[in-house]
Amino acid sequence: MSRQPDDPPFFPIACEVEQGKTYDWCSCGKSKTQPFCDVHPCEKAVKYRALVTETVCFCQCKQTQDPPFCDGSHAPLLIEYMKNRNKK
Repeated sequence: MSRQPDDPPFFPIACEVEQGKTYDWCSCGKSKTQPFCDVHPCEKAVKYRALVTETVCFCQCKQTQDPPFCDGSHAPLLIEYMKNRNKK
């Protein structure tokens, strides 16, 4: 099944971050440059400073309890979405 343009992103996105660099994670989902904010300054941005250069899984569903990281909150959302989508 292919993603539709209006389907929410139910999976995290892996991004390479650089040690010492600060990133503004978009918490509202409106940015066109997900998972990061494209408006500066943004009141809803969550600042993340990379302690080491590594790959980080950033949340895209915006339901995480541990922003900006994915905590698996997308799983029940995906299940509910698929149930409702199949009813259409």
